[in-house]
Amino acid sequence: MSEDWNTKYGVRRVRRDPPTLEEAIFAAAGITDDVDSQAEIAASLMGMPVEAVLKEVRKSARASARTSRVITGEQGFQRSVVVERRVSRRIVGNDKRI
Repeated sequence: MSEDWNTKYGVRRVRRDPPTLEEAIFAAAGITDDVDSQAEIAASLMGMPVEAVLKEVRKSARASARTSRVITGEQGFQRSVVVERRVSRRIVGNDKRI
């Protein structure tokens, strides 16, 4: 899908891709735990009927119920990451030696 809109620099075309079904279900699962609500949210994101999406949401709910993830770490221990950028100091010019 694409849409044209006018700017002061001329006509611009914007491409809009609807989310895939998996992406819509993943987003809905992050919002609520209720399966019916997840199906409604995913269906509204996709523009599909709720019944078609509900079947896929129930499949993904069963799969996620089987897997569990545990993140362990030391309590109260905070890690910080420092990112530094090294600037290369190259001298650009004529390299004349006497």
